[in-house]
Amino acid sequence: MSFWNSLRIGLSGLTAQRMRLDLISNNIANAQTTRTEKGGAYQRQDVVFLPEEQNDFLPKLVAARRRQDGTSLQGGVKVAEVTTDTEVGPRVYDPTHPDADAEGFVTLPNVDIVVEMTNMLSATRSYEANLASVEASKRMALKALEIGR
Repeated sequence: MSFWNSLRIGLSGLTAQRMRLDLISNNIANAQTTRTEKGGAYQRQDVVFLPEEQNDFLPKLVAARRRQDGTSLQGGVKVAEVTTDTEVGPRVYDPTHPDADAEGFVTLPNVDIVVEMTNMLSATRSYEANLASVEASKRMALKALEIGR
């Protein structure tokens, strides 16, 4: 694995986790939003990651580099899509709320703050791990240059 490849893998992870953190922050910020531009309560968003593939040759290379334990050497991650959780949020009775229906019920967003904070902690730890990978790659490259003198 080249220096640039290891750096690219770490940087793709940083980018993916940054986007995940942005979506989690957006979910938390809209946890009480009962009316959106589309109408209805805010719906939670999440991100789907997939392995990053450079071209058609990569799957063949991965298969050739497959280890005996079944794991393989892959290269990076990419954001495949941003999904919207279509589950309906809880309904509460509040006839004075401007978004209450004819029966006095308001549909709240399907965002659970505890789940979002847990996801934020997980994304932060993943970001830190990717950052450590990038820093380790950089240190190894600098050490290789130092040895070459």
